[in-house]
Amino acid sequence: MLADRRERRDLARRVTAGAWALFAVFWLLLIHQFAVVHRSIVETVLVVAAVPLCLYVGRTLLAGRESLLVLSRAVALMGLIYLPFQMSAPIRGFLIETVARQTAWLLDAAGLGDGMQLIEDPEESTLRNTFWFPGTERASRVIFACTGIGSLAIFGGLIGAVRAPPRRKAVALAVSLSIIWVLNLVRNAFIAAANGYAWFDHPALEGPVMAAFGLSDPSLVSFYFADRVLSQSLALVALVGIAWLVSRWVPQLLGIAEDLLYLVTGDEVRLRPPSTATDGGERR
Repeated sequence: MLADRRERRDLARRVTAGAWALFAVFWLLLIHQFAVVHRSIVETVLVVAAVPLCLYVGRTLLAGRESLLVLSRAVALMGLIYLPFQMSAPIRGFLIETVARQTAWLLDAAGLGDGMQLIEDPEESTLRNTFWFPGTERASRVIFACTGIGSLAIFGGLIGAVRAPPRRKAVALAVSLSIIWVLNLVRNAFIAAANGYAWFDHPALEGPVMAAFGLSDPSLVSFYFADRVLSQSLALVALVGIAWLVSRWVPQLLGIAEDLLYLVTGDEVRLRPPSTATDGGERR
């Protein structure tokens, strides 16, 4: 990033390409976490795809596509936003409990919290983040991945990386982060209710879901179907929709989308209006 700012583009390309290679190793090491521990089909597919994509970004950057420096800045900023929450237990715990309390309030407001109790995590008693439904004796909890911090970091990094008028960037940040926060609460409330009230405990779903996620307990079907199938799939659609919305204020974001489409398809696709065809002098 510093080399980029100082207009030392050759050095910036080499350093950034090396960073993308390290990023590929990072995602490679996470495949087991998402595939075996989290048992998430959507996240596993994305992480597996991220490994060759990161290597391809680095190679394309070395070949001279300097516009990828913007995407690289965005990824670096995402990490700077995400890491304090990942590294600090008190900050992480505060975020988890805040999301859990607001999710419990939403369940009550929607009439889905009758009898539900927000209790301490049985595995980590320092956090009050678990939704307990006495009627079915089922519980689900808010963990770090349920806070939406990943999506918040993505949009914070993307908007922060492009060169656009500060006022427009501030509006885009306010709109995107607010929508993500609210949608994440809705997602958590839906998952908690689906699990607590056994909405998807149906014979037609039991076999496929248990086979897909390697489950042995049928009581987990509602949770996995609500979380790993419905919510994670809809989250991808929501993020694309939010990106399209905020591009109305910061059309420079479409430049990153153009680069991503080029990486995936190999074809140049023009999404930006002519007035924003370059980003601070970064040309292809």
